[in-house]
Amino acid sequence: MRSTTPRAALRRVAGALAAACLLAAGSLALSAPARAAGPVMSFGGPAETALHPYPASGGPQRTSVAITVDNPSRDEEYGRFEGEYTVTFDLGGIAGVAEAVFGTEDGADCEITGTTGVCHDTGLAPGTNPLPELRVGAAAGSRDGDSGTIRVTGTADGAAFAPFTTRIVIGGPDLVMERAPLEQELEPGRTQPFPLAFANHGTRAAEGVVLTLMYTRGIEFTERYENCVYREDDAGQGVPVWTTALCSVEGSYEVGAVYELAEPLMLRATQRAYRDTLVYRINEAGPGARGAQRAPGARSAPGTTGNVLTLKAAPAVPAVRSNDLDPADNQQEADFSTANTADFAAYGDTTSGLPGSTVGADIGFRNEGPAWIGNLRSGDPVATVDFTVPEGASVSAWPGTCRGVTADGQYRERQAGAPRYVCDTSMAVREDAGLALHFDLKIAEAVTGASGKVEVRGARSRDPLLPFDPDRGNNTAALVLNPEDAGDPGAAGGSTSGSSGGDGPTDDASAPAASASADATATAAPAGSRAGTVGRLAATGTGAATAAGAAAAALLAGGVLYTAARRRPGH
Repeated sequence: MRSTTPRAALRRVAGALAAACLLAAGSLALSAPARAAGPVMSFGGPAETALHPYPASGGPQRTSVAITVDNPSRDEEYGRFEGEYTVTFDLGGIAGVAEAVFGTEDGADCEITGTTGVCHDTGLAPGTNPLPELRVGAAAGSRDGDSGTIRVTGTADGAAFAPFTTRIVIGGPDLVMERAPLEQELEPGRTQPFPLAFANHGTRAAEGVVLTLMYTRGIEFTERYENCVYREDDAGQGVPVWTTALCSVEGSYEVGAVYELAEPLMLRATQRAYRDTLVYRINEAGPGARGAQRAPGARSAPGTTGNVLTLKAAPAVPAVRSNDLDPADNQQEADFSTANTADFAAYGDTTSGLPGSTVGADIGFRNEGPAWIGNLRSGDPVATVDFTVPEGASVSAWPGTCRGVTADGQYRERQAGAPRYVCDTSMAVREDAGLALHFDLKIAEAVTGASGKVEVRGARSRDPLLPFDPDRGNNTAALVLNPEDAGDPGAAGGSTSGSSGGDGPTDDASAPAASASADATATAAPAGSRAGTVGRLAATGTGAATAAGAAAAALLAGGVLYTAARRRPGH
């Protein structure tokens, strides 16, 4: 079976918004672990899954019930459970309601006999592990509204498994979000209406809905609303990249009807817009949605209208249900391109030291705006800092985000003492941030005025231009060692950060991956100065993982929806 690490999941969330949306919209239930001598593995999966009714002709439409098992260890190196284990699916609870089969693509050792499914496997990696796909369809003779349960248990020598139960129901609402007509080529400050509409194509009415709207840093809605909860997500970037609005609206949304907002929302491209994404989604509300909107702190943030959101308590999130017949059509997305630019300005440093001493240097770049830059769909770095080491020195410590290469940019096994280092940003750079890097250099020879190049460029060396940055004149800077007007570096003390003398450059095993702070977020250094804080990209971030996402729309104050002439889909 495959394993999914939290880090890998985050990368997928940042690069694939739809996956994030399903996490936001789906009701995920986890089994409660019990005490045991060995590790207790916990099953997880949807609390409820809705199936299309048995058709008048043809076979049933099957739906995947994604069951997982979680190894509680988070030790990637030593936390794997190596033993054999057996998972049993008790299907007796869905007899006459639904029929189940195992998927054949993963080649798992699974078999269903009567009303019992059994899977055998070996080894569970730390974190969440997907179990073989269980596909379920309505049974012949079942009726709309019928339901039953599947109980999942496990056994193994040296581990325990907490049982888990998931519910299967026949029929239900099928909310379908319509694609909104939006202009996607924009200018900063451009405002446009965002009409939102959805239909119910299912077999039963939806009792209450949750509209979700997720949008990146460069776009915004002109109003925020009383019946919405707003959250910001950094997608693993350390600073906000995504804003998510979850709006709960009561009412019964009937089969065959189409609903839309009484008035459209107004969507604006901000002065920092460049490449942005909007995701909007509709789900049936869960039983906790109404109470969540009334919970302390669950109020709108400051905006053009509406009450002020105070942060004395974390805002509650409206619950959503997962028994939609076809969740894949609940969501729509739009990408926007705004005619805007960003200015990535490189900065270097000046320092001095005697032969045998170690000096520190702070280099990098800052984004002087006006646009923020993000590659949230691909997850690729926005840019790379390319640093050539000055003559007479060698690098003994470097940031963990950097890698040593040969003078012509090729792979180099030994990282210490490389003639050149390339350092990638993360997938987003905020308009008032950048990448600050600290290097320690061992002085072998005091070469007066030795200069190393600091360049911010595209992440691919064969395509070094930054398409969003028309001012190429400030994309390079210099790191200067022992400048001509510095006098005696020993007398002045220079910027030495290590003892004089000592051994040569440390090898890979002993070189620190540059000061621990080099992996922390930091704002860019002021113009003409050294970075006050060193670190990785001070970037806007999400759900990279973020990432990334749920979707739909904030409502008018009061959240009033109406049936659009109660028109039927297709009319």
